[in-house]
Formats: sequence, structure tokens, C-alpha cells
Amino acid sequence: MPIFELIFILVAALTLGAAFLVVTSKNLIHSALWLVVALFGVAIVFALLNAGFLAVVQVVIYIGAIAILMIFTIMLTRFITQSTGPRFNTNWIWALIISFLMFGGLIWIFNSWPGINTQLPPLPADFDPIRQLGIALVSPNAYVLPFELASVLLVAALIGAIIVAWERT
Repeated sequence: MPIFELIFILVAALTLGAAFLVVTSKNLIHSALWLVVALFGVAIVFALLNAGFLAVVQVVIYIGAIAILMIFTIMLTRFITQSTGPRFNTNWIWALIISFLMFGGLIWIFNSWPGINTQLPPLPADFDPIRQLGIALVSPNAYVLPFELASVLLVAALIGAIIVAWERT
């Protein structure tokens, strides 16, 4: 087995294990820290796939901003970080069954797809993926409308969070 595949398998196993610990840990701080590990694993996978820009975005935005914000939010709230409620609700078996069915369906779809074993042609030497991404984000014929709609949605969510968190006096 080539070293690249071995590294990928180890990183994927670490990422899946950390993601499992995110949802099964009783302590919210531990869950947030396992989330940082899982997000870092995704960044390593991006780096292994030669998607350096996405790896940096993953580290800067998700680990550097969102995960740290979650940790500070958990630490600064007035609630106790140790959960005293039950770990699973009564519908966990249904969630497990649906998860296995979805996973099996995805494996069946990938195995029945004729292009699963085809390799992509190599990229030209002068190809700049970051430049192409920038052009696609601001081009009127590409993703400028979804990009702007996402920003409006995030502003609406921010305003909604402020209204919900506003102390009633």
C-alpha cells in the first residue's frame, strides 16, 4: 500500500472517530474540542487532495473562527457544561437504522456508477484554481447570486439571533 493511501486511511479514521466523539461526549467542552479535531482532519484531507485553498479556509474559518466561538460561547454561558440529562433519546434506534440505510444507498449508488474508476485528465500547467474560484464567485453567469443570497441569509440569521437573545426588560 502506498504511503499516500495509508496517510489518507489514518486521517479518515481519526476524523470519523473524532466526529463520533463529538456526538457521544457528555461534556460540551469535550464535544467542541473533538469538533476541532474532526474539522482539522477534514483540512488534512483537503491538503491530501491538493486543494490547498480549501484546507486553509477550513482551518481559518471553521477551526479558527467557528469552533473557537463555540468554545467561548459554551464557557461564557450561565449554564453548567456537564449535561445531566439522558445521553440518547427514545428515537436513537430509528436514527441508527436510517443512517445505515443511507450509507448503504450511497455505497450502492457509487458502485453502480460507471465513472467511479475513471481518472480525470491532468490539469494544464498554467491552471490556477484560486483565480478560477474568484472569477466564478463574482461572475454574473456563475455563482454571484447564490453568494449574495447566502450573505443576506447570514445577516438575517444574525438579526434573528440578536432578537432571540435580547433580554426582555
